[in-house]
Amino acid sequence: MTQLEAAREGIVTQAMKTVAANENVDVETVRAAVASGEAVIPLNPAHRNCTPVGVGRMFTTKINANLGRSVTHSGKGDELEKLKVALDAGADFVMDLSVGSSEEEISGIRQGMLDASPKPLGTVPIYETISLLGDIPKMDPKFLIGVIRRQAEQGVDFMTLHAGLLLKHIPNAMKRKMGIVSRGGAIMAEWMMENKAENPLYTHWDEVMDILAEHDVTVSLGDGLRPGCLADASDAAQFGELDILGELVERCRARGVQTMVEGPGHVPFDQIKMNMERQQEVCKKAPFYVLGPVTTDIAPGYDHIVSAIGATAAATYGASLLCYVTPAEHLGLPDAEEVHQGCIAYKIAAHAGDVARHLPGARDRDDAMADARAAFDWDRQFAACLDPKRAKERWLKTRAFTDEAHDDDHCSMCGKQFCAVRTSRRIRKLAEAANLV
Repeated sequence: MTQLEAAREGIVTQAMKTVAANENVDVETVRAAVASGEAVIPLNPAHRNCTPVGVGRMFTTKINANLGRSVTHSGKGDELEKLKVALDAGADFVMDLSVGSSEEEISGIRQGMLDASPKPLGTVPIYETISLLGDIPKMDPKFLIGVIRRQAEQGVDFMTLHAGLLLKHIPNAMKRKMGIVSRGGAIMAEWMMENKAENPLYTHWDEVMDILAEHDVTVSLGDGLRPGCLADASDAAQFGELDILGELVERCRARGVQTMVEGPGHVPFDQIKMNMERQQEVCKKAPFYVLGPVTTDIAPGYDHIVSAIGATAAATYGASLLCYVTPAEHLGLPDAEEVHQGCIAYKIAAHAGDVARHLPGARDRDDAMADARAAFDWDRQFAACLDPKRAKERWLKTRAFTDEAHDDDHCSMCGKQFCAVRTSRRIRKLAEAANLV
């Protein structure tokens, strides 16, 4: 049985127990959330070393790191290095988006990542399909379904499938400034236009679900019409596809297939809350997996910051899984350091969102940091950090050039004389002496 089928039968699986322990929630809460489809546990039994991770609004917000070689850059070794960097930085999920010239090449990279990753791994099967065929119009739907089956058998835990973009949505998409910016969405749209046929994933959805159910692969319903600039956000194309994704969510749940829904994209900050709430309504509270959102189009090189701003709002108002954006977004394939920066930016966004929605225990780490700062306990401060190594390196950098390298009761921002924390200590003593506190 899939996790969804087991949950509906009242069965508590080991994966549910693990998620409950890691999230510090009652195991019945996990089972009920999985049974309703409001939470998923992407876990293909063939991914032997994978630790179960829960995705849903009752859990902490998770982050995903996109990895994988392009046709012009990177390879198996590079992507395994980036995988380690992403996991060390706290990524909860990873996706292999590799393209290549042969099945052996792509499958080899994916197998290396499956073997090395204790976290769930996702793919976009249409990428391998087109890599092997070389020409979008020639794609045979049976070939695509074959790729989905091979990846499921190999151990992939979740797959992005762009099944909700239909022929009727393409005219609205072509009215946009940026058109279609999703790789998978663009591939499907071109195939439909060239072949004058409906989306093959949509027309063959029952067959696809049979494969996913057999291997308990979680489907991540791809947003092929996500906006690629602020001007295209929240338009008829985006929401037309979302309505179809809502239909597919219900079909997946009826078949026992775990389901997430992917979301935008480039969205003005003031539209994020509405987007999150609309998805939750249309898709019956299926976990929402969002890219950013990117809140302005004019910051290449800093899009990890721009999008983390949007991701914080998304996590606050409805998202359960955040797909990271790196400083290389819109510019090129990220290197290992950019993968690190993207992961940390999104760990910050996810945590800030959890604090904002008052998730039990979410603020404990912040309170521990405040106590450590008040006590000038630098080691405890670094232990509470999201990126301890970077914080300590920066602290030591200034100390190396001061005469007070061994004096820990202040930092170089204010110096000992002007340190407000030191002054606050003296004020507290005066207040205590006067019986004011």
